[in-house]
Amino acid sequence: MPKALTQGSRILDARDLYHALSDETRLRILCLLRQGERCVCELTDDLCCAQSRLSFHLRTLKNCGLVTDRSEGRWIYYKLNHDALRKALMFLREDLGADAESHAATERARRADNGNCR
Repeated sequence: MPKALTQGSRILDARDLYHALSDETRLRILCLLRQGERCVCELTDDLCCAQSRLSFHLRTLKNCGLVTDRSEGRWIYYKLNHDALRKALMFLREDLGADAESHAATERARRADNGNCR
């Protein structure tokens, strides 16, 4: 994430991250890029999809900071941004862990209250 999920932008960045990871095509792109840098034409062939559709998904991943690109002549190459992926993984662990803790606290309070609202 370009903003590194700072406090002020945490919710917007979380939304962008979850959006980027919510699509099967984008997850497949990330898996392909684990093998190394790829040209758009290679990704188009590997995913059997139109270049315009692929560009949309690559833009989403790039805007979130999970991938970077570089131009070489008329070709554009994409690769994983490993630093952003590590930050995203740490964020997801924290975010999902916080949700689990909150759910557990709510459940404990419900049981202590015997299900009665006050």
